[in-house]
Amino acid sequence: MSEKWAGLPVVERENLPEKIRTKTHEKRQVQPRHYDVFVGVNIGTELSDMPTPTQVVALLKAQQIHHVRLYDTDRAMLLALANTGIRVTVSVPNDQLLGIGQSNATAANWVSRNILAHVPTTNITSIAVGSEVLTTLPNAASILVSAINFIHSALVASGLDSQIKVSTPHSSSIIVDSFPPSHAFFNRSWDPVIVPFLKFLQSTGSFLMLNVYPYNNYMQSNGEIALDYALFRPLPPNKEAVDLNTLLHYTNVFDAIVDAAYFAMSSLNFTNIPVIVTESGWPSKGDSSEPDATLDNANTYNSNLIRHVLNNTGTPKHPGIAISTYIYELYNEDLRAGPITEKNWGLFNANGVPIYSLHLTGSGTMLANDTTNQTYCVAREHADHKLLQAALDWACGPGKVDCSPLLQGQPCYEPDTVVAHASYAFDAYYHRMAMADGTCNFNGVATITTTDPSHRPCIFPGSGGRNKTFINGTSLAPSSNSTVSGCHSQYFHGDIFIRSLVVGVVILWGAAYL
Repeated sequence: MSEKWAGLPVVERENLPEKIRTKTHEKRQVQPRHYDVFVGVNIGTELSDMPTPTQVVALLKAQQIHHVRLYDTDRAMLLALANTGIRVTVSVPNDQLLGIGQSNATAANWVSRNILAHVPTTNITSIAVGSEVLTTLPNAASILVSAINFIHSALVASGLDSQIKVSTPHSSSIIVDSFPPSHAFFNRSWDPVIVPFLKFLQSTGSFLMLNVYPYNNYMQSNGEIALDYALFRPLPPNKEAVDLNTLLHYTNVFDAIVDAAYFAMSSLNFTNIPVIVTESGWPSKGDSSEPDATLDNANTYNSNLIRHVLNNTGTPKHPGIAISTYIYELYNEDLRAGPITEKNWGLFNANGVPIYSLHLTGSGTMLANDTTNQTYCVAREHADHKLLQAALDWACGPGKVDCSPLLQGQPCYEPDTVVAHASYAFDAYYHRMAMADGTCNFNGVATITTTDPSHRPCIFPGSGGRNKTFINGTSLAPSSNSTVSGCHSQYFHGDIFIRSLVVGVVILWGAAYL
């Protein structure tokens, strides 16, 4: 994906040249077919302590996950999924493509053994033939469409073609010049594959499967893509990207990539094929070269992604046509090769314990590990220490937080740093204000986390359900336009306890977006 557009400012319509301002599409654009929207999960199996199929299905039921994608057709897993109603996408592994793509009989045998043996008790709804074949196994590209057609022909012969759709997941990297989305097109070298593939999707009522990873785009952009833009965080208008050909505004990377796929198909005269995102997610752990692979960022991305999908907002090109998405992935896979991030895309550990607690209020009952009340307000990493100190002074002064646990000899004095002390004060204020919107900001130096920052002997106010009611007379935390002045501070960090008075000093607070 091209990242040159990531920080483009909004351009006011009246300032656009007349040619652009009055631009219309000569051809009527046909809307893609509408499918019921869902969020599913991918289930990888490269775990040293892989749960049994029965345990996997128990977790799916407990979390009310109704759509899954398997990377194979494991018989035990398909049997465990029988009679659950869970909708299943199964896969033809890449190492089986050659045989299936060269022989109709081999494809028919595969369908008989892996599909007919399980339907209708197991609710198989689609077959992914290979995965990212064009970019990871280009030598098999010539037989990809044949394999898809042979699998579909076997389903037709069995009367299952209307129930089970066939497609193949593509990496979004097959899209060239993806911003502005209206300029996007598929890599022309793949036209001999892409064109007959899209004809197949159109004629069979299937969908384009696309793997969309804003994390990878963010990492590869050399700073041109803002982290908030990749994470679906709200953006001020001057941070949105604008496609000057369509005047569509893009507030997140995910929508821009999906619309690039729609425009790429349209450039080949295919305008009614829907997109389903077969993989998307964010890693929760990485090494020093991937500092934004964190629990909080993974939580933010997946929580926002789920809400975005289930709210049926669609994309700027096709508003209201939601993009069903499979999250990558159910479990952390500790046996995967590669960097630390490769092992840490999961929502759960092998024992079924959530890696983090998703924030899904208002998104229904799916993924029941939503424990929104288990949130904490802490100092942002790498925040300016002077701003942190000012925020700490405010919380312990006008904010009326009881900061006595931060005094020397008290349980939260250690570690004696402004970051640690500010985190305690921020969390105390946040929970006194009942975790209300805007009470964990402190002009951008605070952030919400689901990781309990408590450490013995220091127990944070948000841990253990302490008082979370409003207190009469408590001031609101400073906003992005506020000032701080005249605050008595007993909570400077240092080797010696210092009491100081900040007099007549007004600190202009920075913008909320760092």
